[in-house]
Amino acid sequence: MELESKSHCDEQHPHQAEDTSRKHMQNSKLSAGIKKDIEKLYEAVPQLVNVFKIKEKIGEGTFSSVYLATAQLQTGCEEKMALKHLIPTSHPLRIAAELQCLTVAGGQDNVMGVKYCFRKNDHVVIVMPYLEHESFLDILNSLSFEEVKEYMFNLFKALRRIHHFGIVHRDVKPSNFLYNRRLKQYALVDFGLAQGIPDTKIELLKTVHSEGQQDSVHHSAQRSVFGERNFNIYCSTYQENSNTKLIRQSKMIDLSSRKLVTKKKITSTKAVSNGVGRKAASGCPSNLTCDCYATDRVCSVCLSRCQQVAPRAGTPGFRAPEVLTKCPTQTTAIDMWSAGIVFLSLLSGRYPFYKASDDLTALAQIMTVRGSRETIQAAKTFGKSVLCTQVVPAQNLRTLCEKLRGTNSSCNRSQGDMPSKSGDDSALPVEVDKQCAPETLRKEIQHLKSCQEGDGASEIKATDMKGWDQVPDEAYDLLDKLLDLNPATRITAKDALLHPFFKDMSV
Repeated sequence: MELESKSHCDEQHPHQAEDTSRKHMQNSKLSAGIKKDIEKLYEAVPQLVNVFKIKEKIGEGTFSSVYLATAQLQTGCEEKMALKHLIPTSHPLRIAAELQCLTVAGGQDNVMGVKYCFRKNDHVVIVMPYLEHESFLDILNSLSFEEVKEYMFNLFKALRRIHHFGIVHRDVKPSNFLYNRRLKQYALVDFGLAQGIPDTKIELLKTVHSEGQQDSVHHSAQRSVFGERNFNIYCSTYQENSNTKLIRQSKMIDLSSRKLVTKKKITSTKAVSNGVGRKAASGCPSNLTCDCYATDRVCSVCLSRCQQVAPRAGTPGFRAPEVLTKCPTQTTAIDMWSAGIVFLSLLSGRYPFYKASDDLTALAQIMTVRGSRETIQAAKTFGKSVLCTQVVPAQNLRTLCEKLRGTNSSCNRSQGDMPSKSGDDSALPVEVDKQCAPETLRKEIQHLKSCQEGDGASEIKATDMKGWDQVPDEAYDLLDKLLDLNPATRITAKDALLHPFFKDMSV
């Protein structure tokens, strides 16, 4: 067994022969660990023993693990299956809601379905069809423009399907949209973070939605169960006592304004931490107006406000502006924004396109592409005030993507600079103000410029263009509509499929 493993290692990495023995030892330890996990799964859910032969673990996350298994059919053939084992600490309601999403909406239009479900005590295993798929990062720069077009078309079909049932996926990204390039097969997976809109057809999501609104700031680092590492924010669905909620809300006060670090700010934060600030704020008359707007301090009026809690589930870099600013009313439009980020990565050849450590940095990154004035104006439409210390113009999406990809389209048509939204810039009364610090914004602008000036971008030979020299304006028009900062006017999955970009494809 050791010799076979070593041979396989050498075959995959011939240029790293000197590290073979070290890697072999690591692989042996990994295999032993996986073997132990498989044995534990058989013990936890003994019904699996007579039905499935578990081959290997193909993904591991905070709340679940996924295994590749084969099932012996009556015809004598073996069929590959994916077994998703939900860990016992997952809330029963969340598990049931995920299962209902798969059974009701799954199995059609590129949405993963479910074949069986096994349960023993608090262990649940969901059995799904297995789709062999490629890593998005590995194939990103080898995809032809036509393949990208087909990829996005099939993603919109999946989103149209789940949105029809009132399901908000909340974690749309490449690693959750499996893609078999050879067979041209697709599957939207992982509904563990899904929520429902008010009139959702998934009954269990109605309960998850109402409870999730009460406490959605609990978060933990998580890896996608289908292999690609990411950091998800999990919306807790269980009831908590008031003391726990108060502790978490106090943390949010520090988090929402931590970028503005000055002596005054530090003093103000300490006052909140030791309770003095809260005591003074609680007695603050309601008719007083804020006097710290656009300054580097937090006044007692702002400290007395109830901190707004809103769902923040999703992966950093894919969260919509309304999620970053904690808008309490979130719709299927957040999935369309995430799809827009996927499209932006495909057109620019950069993945991940955005990578931020916190929500304020993420908002600053969005501004560097979509413009500060546009972001501020859009935030007003959903009752939020965003303060930016400098004006950042919106980028031309075609120019941006072509610079990053290293191509020059032969199409001379250009959509020009992105139009700014009209209206005055006076702030509306809001519950939470967000301010992007000058240093944060400066760094993001500089990073974007360095990327455009050649940070890894290279000219592609004309013979290898694969259609990237003929990208039509319709592609960037659709991208613009997907990255609409206003969720109310952002394009829907249904309308995206009818966009002129897909005029030669049948819905």
